[in-house]
Amino acid sequence: MDSTEQQGDPAGPAESSGGAGDRTRWWRFHCRDATNAPRDLTVLVNRDKVVLVGPPGETAVLSTGGAGELSTALRAAAEQARK
Repeated sequence: MDSTEQQGDPAGPAESSGGAGDRTRWWRFHCRDATNAPRDLTVLVNRDKVVLVGPPGETAVLSTGGAGELSTALRAAAEQARK
């Protein structure tokens, strides 16, 4: 599983301004579903909420390294949501 920004940069979170001071940060991870088809898993911060978006109707299969990256992204998202 590779962590990538929405903008395509593989190093860290992306930021997007939704207007009126609304700031959203997200982390996108490439993963596989149960049939080994490529999918994405996204962690995003929307104001004070952390949102985990999985493949629609699918299961995300993560490597041990990918699970560690997801854990790091979730911690970072929780910190951002507290601000």
